[in-house]
Amino acid sequence: MKIVAVDIGGTAIKAGLWDGTELTDMKEWDTEASQGGAHLMERVMQLLHTYSGFDAIGISTAGEVNTNNGTIFYANSNIPGYTGMPVRDIIKNEFHVPVAVENDVNSAALGELHSGAGVGYPDFLCLTYGTGVGGCIIINGQVYSGASFSAGSFGGIVIHPEVKNGTDTLEGCYERCASTTALVKRAKAVDETLDNGRKIFDAMERPEIKAVIDDWIGDICTGLVTLTSVFNPSRIILGGGVMAQSYVLAQIKSRVKAQLSPGLSHVEIVPAKLGNTAGLMGAVSLAEKLLDKEK
Repeated sequence: MKIVAVDIGGTAIKAGLWDGTELTDMKEWDTEASQGGAHLMERVMQLLHTYSGFDAIGISTAGEVNTNNGTIFYANSNIPGYTGMPVRDIIKNEFHVPVAVENDVNSAALGELHSGAGVGYPDFLCLTYGTGVGGCIIINGQVYSGASFSAGSFGGIVIHPEVKNGTDTLEGCYERCASTTALVKRAKAVDETLDNGRKIFDAMERPEIKAVIDDWIGDICTGLVTLTSVFNPSRIILGGGVMAQSYVLAQIKSRVKAQLSPGLSHVEIVPAKLGNTAGLMGAVSLAEKLLDKEK
């Protein structure tokens, strides 16, 4: 059994061939997202044509996905014209093999479920911190999608209602306050040269920069305390490059636990294990399910 897994992100399309044991023949192409959804699909098709002899295709993609029919339910302006794209049908009609399509954060969570930090935990939350904040709810080993395929949109949690004025849906929300983008914005307000995470943490010995980082971590913790209170999960998996910073993860663990009631304090907060392959591995797991159904 061979499966081609594709992970479509805002800046890059990654792909690999799953042989039942490992991902091989890894490739990465620019998404060229600004050229629109139709162009993006052409890129994906060209990339898939570089593989042969596969039995199924798994697609992890940016945007909210209608998993019933494999179309893009909603995509923001980062990929113009991607909303409504019938991704599954386009690919299936070209390659005549089973095709599974899922949102990228959901795919990453499924990857962690089957071969990463979620192994042995059929119920957990997964969050990724980067340009924005992505989230996924895993219940009984399945993605909970919600009524319109948007469950797990944790970036929309309001944590600073005092700054909302009704003109911006994300104003005062988790994504604007707890993402890596938010950290960079805060740090640049203190020092314009600190324009990425690496520079910020390299400068952490400066008291004013450490204060920025600590305030940002505080906002991360506010969201996690809220989610723990709502879902009562046994485990929360945190992804995104910034979570590789040991200081950040240690602070989150201690500060969240300190704010939880005893009935919730059992929750484990752990880093994601699979890194950039999480979405690919989730796509593999979904394609494997399709093949199993055909047996």
